[in-house]
Amino acid sequence: MKDAYSLIVSAIETGVFRPGDRLVESELAERFGVSRTPVREALQRLETQSMLKRDGRSLIIATLDHNQLAELYTVRAELEALAARLAARNASPEEIRVLGAMVAEDQAIVNDPQALARANRRFHHQVHLASHNRYLVQQLDLVHRSMALMARTTLAAKGRGAVALEEHQALVDAIASGDSALAEQSLRRHISNAFETRLKEEARQFGEQPATGIDNEL
Repeated sequence: MKDAYSLIVSAIETGVFRPGDRLVESELAERFGVSRTPVREALQRLETQSMLKRDGRSLIIATLDHNQLAELYTVRAELEALAARLAARNASPEEIRVLGAMVAEDQAIVNDPQALARANRRFHHQVHLASHNRYLVQQLDLVHRSMALMARTTLAAKGRGAVALEEHQALVDAIASGDSALAEQSLRRHISNAFETRLKEEARQFGEQPATGIDNEL
C-alpha cells in the first residue's frame, strides 16, 4: 500500500488536486484511509519541496509564475538531455524495445490529452531508467513532480500530441542507434517545443481574460 506522501503526490500528478487547491489534513486522512500523523508529515515534506505553500494557517498547492516556469524548463532540459545521452550509451535492447512499444501504443490515445499526459510521464521515466544512473533518476523525479504544478498539459494544444509522439520516436531511434549526441539533440528539441507550446498557451489564456479597466494598449 502507498504511503500518505505518495498518495498525495499521485493525486496532484493526475489532476485530482490542482494548483491553488487547499489541502486539509483531516480531509486527506479520511480520503486515503490513513491516520492524520503520516498526512501531516507528508504535507510538511511537500512544503519543504515547494509543492505546497502557506496561505495563513492553511497549505495550498503552489502555482508557478513565468520565471519559475522558465527555470523549471531550463533544469528539465539539462537533466533530460543528460538522461538521453546516457540512455544512448547504456540502454539494453530490451529497454529500447519497450520504449518503441510505448510510442506505438500511445498512437491510440493521441486525441486524449489526459491519457497521453500520463503515458508521456511513463515514457520519460523509462528513458530516465535507461540512463542507468540512479542519482539522475532521483533528480528527474523531483523535476517531474514539480511539473504537476502546471494546471494544464501542453498535449491538449491542437496538434501537439501527434508532434510529441513523432519527437518521442525520433528520440527512441537515436537511443537505438547508440548516437548519444543525436539523442541529446532530439530530447532538447522535444523539451524546447513543449516549452514554446506552453508559452503560447499561457499567452492565449492571458489574452482571453476579461479586461480590468487598465489601458490594454499599454
